[in-house]
Amino acid sequence: MSLAGKTLFVSGASRGIGLAIALRAAKDGANVAIAAKTDTPHPKLPGTIHTAAAEIERAGGKALPLTCDIRFEDQVASAVERCVSRFGGIDICVNNASAISLTGTLDTDLKRFDLMHQINARGTWLVSKTCVPHLRRAMNPHVLMLSPPLDMAAKWFQGHTAYTMAKFGMSMCVLGMAAEFADDGIAFNALWPRTAVATAAIQNVLAGEEGLRHCRTPDVLADAAYLVFNKPARAFTGNFLIDDTFLAENGVTDFDKYRVDASKTLMPDYFVPDWMPPPKGVSLDALS
Repeated sequence: MSLAGKTLFVSGASRGIGLAIALRAAKDGANVAIAAKTDTPHPKLPGTIHTAAAEIERAGGKALPLTCDIRFEDQVASAVERCVSRFGGIDICVNNASAISLTGTLDTDLKRFDLMHQINARGTWLVSKTCVPHLRRAMNPHVLMLSPPLDMAAKWFQGHTAYTMAKFGMSMCVLGMAAEFADDGIAFNALWPRTAVATAAIQNVLAGEEGLRHCRTPDVLADAAYLVFNKPARAFTGNFLIDDTFLAENGVTDFDKYRVDASKTLMPDYFVPDWMPPPKGVSLDALS
């Protein structure tokens, strides 16, 4: 398996999961277009498109930092065109950019509602749409959404209906586009973590510094995404994957290496259906 010479267009790749996926591809010598908003250092968030580009280059890939707010059609069109102009095409599109607010209906103002839907559902649809004409010309084209299985249990909506609607909108793109573009041989798949992943959202919004210790590292998703990209696109599409289950199905047995702190119990993520348990022998409990 190798992504050498492949070109990835990754939204939200200046940090966290998007950057981890980009770095895993860069190890093979892939080209990565980093489409994200952070052009200058943010007081609360690590990394910019330029620091991400430097990391990708150090890892062995070629990087193109692109200032892009995926809420705006002209910025997405420009970023995709610059990527194609620089690298000659697009082989893989990763829809990672997302906004989160775990607030109830009465505590969610319309501005926050609109932001989540514009970035999560609408932005994913727009980036995918803009990349498809170029993916049609690729040898093994993949589109990957960092979004959950479509499990319509009320518990996933209760307490944060607006966020769930927006996040499930990304997954609905997988469901529809996998069928719509099947004849073109473009794979559309969703990937989601079983546990919380150590990102700025966990640290700054959800659980603080202590919460990070109950997480897996972004590498668990990067390794899973790498396996997805190396699957034959025509045969592997329309899947809703949980990271550790998919890795286990592909021969991975050591999941402890992904723990931030082995002495802490792992924090389950939202949206993992009850009918998708951990792989055999994999526990979320603290290691003794």
